[in-house]
Amino acid sequence: MIAASRSASRQPLRFELRFAGSASATPDSEADFRPSLPRIGWFLHQLENHIAVWRGWSSVGSIPVEETAGERCPGVQVSRRRMSPQNFEFHLPLAPEELLKSRGVNQYVVQEVLPIKQLPSQLRAFQSAFRAQGPLAMLEHFDTIYSILHHFRSIDPGLKEDTLEFLIKVVSCHSQELPSLLDDATLSVSDRTAHLNTLKMSCYALIRLLESFENMTGQTSLINLDVGGRGKKARAKAALGFDWEEERQPVLQLLTQLLQLDIRHLWNHSKNRPTREAVAHLLGVALVRYNHMFSATVKIIQMLQHFEHLPSVLVAAVSLWATDYGMKSIVGEIVREIGQKCPQELSRDTAGTKSFAAFLTELAERIPAVLMSSMCILLDHLNEENYVMRNAVLAAMAEMVLQVLKGDQLEETARETRDQFLDILQAHVHDVNSFVRSRVLQLFTRIVQQKAVVALAVGRLADKSVLVCKNAIQLLASFLANNPFSCKLSDADLAGPLQKEIQKLQDMRAQRRPVAASLDPEEEWEAMLPELKSTLQQLLKLPQEEEVQQITGTETVEEVKGRIRQLLAKATIILTREATSHFQESEPFNHTDLEEDSFLNLLGIIFKGSAAPTQESHGDNVPVLANSKDTPSASEPEGPQRDDELVKQEMLVQYLQDAYSFSQKVTEAIGIISKMMYENTSTVVQEVIEFFVMVFQFGVPQALFGVRRMLPLIWSKEPGVRDAVLNAYRQLYLSPKGNSARATAQALIQNLSLLLVDASVGTIQCLEEILCEFVQKGEIKPAVTQLLWERATEKVPCSPLERCSSVMLLGMMARGKPEIVGSNLDTLVKVGLEEFPPDYRLAQQVCLAIANISDRRKPSLGERQPPFRLPQEHRLFERLREMVTKGFAHPDPLWIPFKEVAVTLTYQLAESPEVICAQMLQGCAKQALEKLEKNTIEEDPKDAVPKLPTFLLMNLLSLAGDVALQQLVHLEHAVSGELGRRRVLQEEQEHRTKDPKEKEMGLVGATADDTEAELIRGICEKELLDGNQVLAAFVPLLLKVCNNPGLYNNPDLCAAASLALGKFCMISAPFCDSHLRLLFTMLEKSSLPTVRSNLMVATGDLAIRFPNLVDPWTPHLYARLRDPAQQVRRTAGLVMTHLILKDMVKVKGQVSEMAVLLIDPVPHIAALAKNFFNELSHKGNAIYNLLPDIISRLSDPEGGVEEEPFHTIMKQLLSYITKDKQTESLVEKLCQRFRTARTERQYRDLAYCVSQLPLTERGLHKMLDNFDCFGDKLLDDSVFAAFLSVVGKLRRWAKPEGKSTIDEFEQKLRACHTRGMDGIEELEAGQGGSQRALSAKKPAAVSRQQPLTSVDSDNDFVTPKPRRTNRPRPNTQQRKSKKKAKVTFSSDEASEDELSAEMTEEETPKRTTPIRRASARRQRS
Repeated sequence: MIAASRSASRQPLRFELRFAGSASATPDSEADFRPSLPRIGWFLHQLENHIAVWRGWSSVGSIPVEETAGERCPGVQVSRRRMSPQNFEFHLPLAPEELLKSRGVNQYVVQEVLPIKQLPSQLRAFQSAFRAQGPLAMLEHFDTIYSILHHFRSIDPGLKEDTLEFLIKVVSCHSQELPSLLDDATLSVSDRTAHLNTLKMSCYALIRLLESFENMTGQTSLINLDVGGRGKKARAKAALGFDWEEERQPVLQLLTQLLQLDIRHLWNHSKNRPTREAVAHLLGVALVRYNHMFSATVKIIQMLQHFEHLPSVLVAAVSLWATDYGMKSIVGEIVREIGQKCPQELSRDTAGTKSFAAFLTELAERIPAVLMSSMCILLDHLNEENYVMRNAVLAAMAEMVLQVLKGDQLEETARETRDQFLDILQAHVHDVNSFVRSRVLQLFTRIVQQKAVVALAVGRLADKSVLVCKNAIQLLASFLANNPFSCKLSDADLAGPLQKEIQKLQDMRAQRRPVAASLDPEEEWEAMLPELKSTLQQLLKLPQEEEVQQITGTETVEEVKGRIRQLLAKATIILTREATSHFQESEPFNHTDLEEDSFLNLLGIIFKGSAAPTQESHGDNVPVLANSKDTPSASEPEGPQRDDELVKQEMLVQYLQDAYSFSQKVTEAIGIISKMMYENTSTVVQEVIEFFVMVFQFGVPQALFGVRRMLPLIWSKEPGVRDAVLNAYRQLYLSPKGNSARATAQALIQNLSLLLVDASVGTIQCLEEILCEFVQKGEIKPAVTQLLWERATEKVPCSPLERCSSVMLLGMMARGKPEIVGSNLDTLVKVGLEEFPPDYRLAQQVCLAIANISDRRKPSLGERQPPFRLPQEHRLFERLREMVTKGFAHPDPLWIPFKEVAVTLTYQLAESPEVICAQMLQGCAKQALEKLEKNTIEEDPKDAVPKLPTFLLMNLLSLAGDVALQQLVHLEHAVSGELGRRRVLQEEQEHRTKDPKEKEMGLVGATADDTEAELIRGICEKELLDGNQVLAAFVPLLLKVCNNPGLYNNPDLCAAASLALGKFCMISAPFCDSHLRLLFTMLEKSSLPTVRSNLMVATGDLAIRFPNLVDPWTPHLYARLRDPAQQVRRTAGLVMTHLILKDMVKVKGQVSEMAVLLIDPVPHIAALAKNFFNELSHKGNAIYNLLPDIISRLSDPEGGVEEEPFHTIMKQLLSYITKDKQTESLVEKLCQRFRTARTERQYRDLAYCVSQLPLTERGLHKMLDNFDCFGDKLLDDSVFAAFLSVVGKLRRWAKPEGKSTIDEFEQKLRACHTRGMDGIEELEAGQGGSQRALSAKKPAAVSRQQPLTSVDSDNDFVTPKPRRTNRPRPNTQQRKSKKKAKVTFSSDEASEDELSAEMTEEETPKRTTPIRRASARRQRS
């Protein structure tokens, strides 16, 4: 309610009170309380106009009679009769001086501005009256308060303070009395008016006084800024007489308490409704008896055009006349007048158009049956340009469908009308205007909710308008909520019953089908015999290779006989001949040769067989019973009964088919809507989340994908989106059905456990955040925690996976409430770490759960208590050490992730964790050496090379890497934070003992922070990898494995070694510098995608820790974006996204590699690239600066992309260009780029880029100025079509005065397309001086006849040449245009450091030779 603002001229913070429309005041006495705060001004006016509605039909306002008393001065009285409190109304003024003038009947006016010397006595009189009358005394003494405010700067500070205290007392007392008054239904009108005026006066005076104190405080603060020194607060207190900072808060609290009361009851809101109804009846009688319909129609149209607040009132009157007075014809007259309005008039008069639309919409809601007869008049507006009228007509149609054209008993004409209305609504789902499309979807939603029609809007989910997409989702949700089919809409569940019922229906129809009359087999054979003879004679002459019919090995004799009966002539004979060779031992093919008579006899046997075999069903043939005459008639149901059953079965099949089709449409919509989960508009995202909640509740299996996909939105910065995710999971998982608390807890745990099945690490982190939120809010009951512990300790029978998921859920809940795990730490250690044989999956989850009992963040400097640590001898660390060392010698793939979390937990919770981890390393290394010695003894030591099992070496290197990384994290966070915490505590203790002079001489903490950072850095660079440390012993072994990929070629070993090397490089800058070339060589040359992916992550971390060392190798990081392996591309995209968005690498032309990922065949990678550019677009002009390099590289014929992919990429990137200045500059640059383009493909690419920009009139002038650059390229049809699309876009939003320029541009385009640049000369000669006139209008534009100096200077758009070893630096000393500022883009300049980092063939590491990075400094020397 009170806004704090600080002006640009370093004014102090002050609270301002502003009213709309207040004039700027001069620095006189009245300026002390001039209105200046919009929020409190709104509050004051709300006191007067809270529930106010339109009073009367067209208020005939009285002409204000302004009573002035000249220049009012203190002590000058105005001779005016004082009104009683019941006879006046206090109007809140826009300016204080308005209270001195009368502007209406019964309006309160200040009678006298008292002189200063009378103010103390008058205030005492007010106080006495208050003690006697209460707050209502304000009605008679308001002039005193007004006078104090008027002389505020001149009065004594004591009087100011007394006035403030007294006004607070008045308002407080009144707020205590108001609740009982507001609940009193018998309160008289006079009492209500008195209390309303008292409330207005008291609040007005208090807020004006508040503003006056704020203004004086602000002025005092300005003076103190000039004076400086100490005692500012004392001087401010002396100026006011008291401490204003302490007095402000109670005033604001008092106003807040007052607003919380239901003070709207003080206003009388019902007195105008009877008047309006009486006037409506009066006019109704006049219309019926005195024939005023024509004048009433004209007057209603005029009032709708001029008064926006009247549609609802006029609708009420017209509906009253049409129903109570039978004047239905007036509806037709009004509609006819609206329908005859020309489109141009409606476009000009937007206010009147909105009134007409609102009138038609509300009229359709009131009397749709009356309005329906006049709808044909309004249909023309559906084809007009004004979308507001289209919305109104469509809304009227929807109301008629809902209220009139409903039910199954409609006549044929009514059904046709309803279908026409629905067809029109459906057609406008594809309207050109997004507001119309959105409105139609809203109307369909209402229709669906009323169960009047069911239709789908899946096609509108891909609409470019956010509003349309949002309403389409709402419509689909309404379809689901009101679907007539089932509460479960699973495709799999519906397909089975549907197929079964279809088969049943076919069987029922088959039983009812009459037996068709058939020829006698002898007669049929005689009829076929001539044709068969002629065909057989022809085929016997053909060679065997011409046969086309084949018999599979699975066909039986009866199946082949059935095929023969179905075939005729040629195919029959061929198949029979094949059968004689295939079934030589089966009847009737076993006694047949290839002669003509034998074939005919065989065919006759088959065709003249018994009736039963002849009528056997095959495929869809109808089964017919033999000897049907002997079948008892009792086996056949009666005719009417069979008809009823068939009709019911057909209805059932139709119902299941509709349900299945509906389910398929919902499934189709899920795939589209899930892609909208991460839209930029939060309202759409919230609709998507609610939709998936509903779909999941209807049992659609694909809904689980959307429910999981919304999990990452818990990290959204939009509070609405985050709350929507929490509410979704609260509905789906926290409210299961159960008869008891335990049953409910069991269902909840089961639901959450299903989410953990095959969940990724990211999914688990998101779910952990959600559960943490629920636990902190107390939404998870103790019964759930109890049941989880019972499952974890196996007190309740459960599977190993259920036990593991219970431990995971306990760990997630411990984030929000650490005592859940902390109080049962020994139990958890016993559950997961003391079992034999060890379950490493369960042990890993136990470690993760225990880790949540401590804060992982760096200790803050102000904390008194040291961070939570367990003693080194704790049972937890003993068990961890034993499990790591004992599991080292066993090839269990689950041991590696377990030892990683074990090492992390040790460093997080243990005192002196390096000692425990050193013991782990020593124990594992000892076992490896013992195994190596054992293998050496067993074999001949002279001939055999000592061998070690691959998994032991892999486990050892992986453990060493984990310890190295965690030791670094421990030093950087825990040790550094503890040093800082202790230093701050010591400084605070010393600070108390020092005298003030020594305090001022103390050093700031920044120096100490630097000292601590240097200490940690020195330990990392000089001690951790020193020869005397444990970690240093593993460096030679690690380098040997990495330098010899041919000798150590096991994929798992290579992956573990490369990752360990990256972790070792994180410790020390010198170590990293000496082995960086080896890392990047492995990153580029390794044949294993896992190794390349791991090294991509490692080098990304190194780029953050040692950016100067990794910067020369940046091109090699970008190169992985085109890696053939999907896994590597995905990892590279993630790493480069983080590095670029965190400004850890230079963004140059290589970012075009990220753009190529937009067309990656893997949808997840393409979505990752799109998300990267979405985030990059929020970083100022980043994409705008990169576009020239991206266009040049991607359109390069030697190293770019194909034309269609180029269009896809640039359409996405150019959509981020929204600023007019950026668009104009890019248009100019792209036009000039045509001159340096080398191929037709580049011409087409540049033209496409221009067509995708959101051009304005100034952009068009830029194209006209640079027309010579691309005019000769318009002979190409694709280039010409691209520029024509630009003309189409410009025409759509062009102003009338700019259409001539667009016509001129189009004429030039067509002339150049047909006749080349010669056509321009002819066109200019025909136009005469039109170009000179255009130049005269725009003198600042660059003439098209001037040389284009920026073409030579714009190296950013020049297609880069193929990469060479020694590339010259681009010339940056270019001429600049004198007439306008040059827009400079980032160029792809290569430094010598980049060139020195490129690997040559001789630098590639061999089998046994370690690679060292050559110094760039040495090369330059």
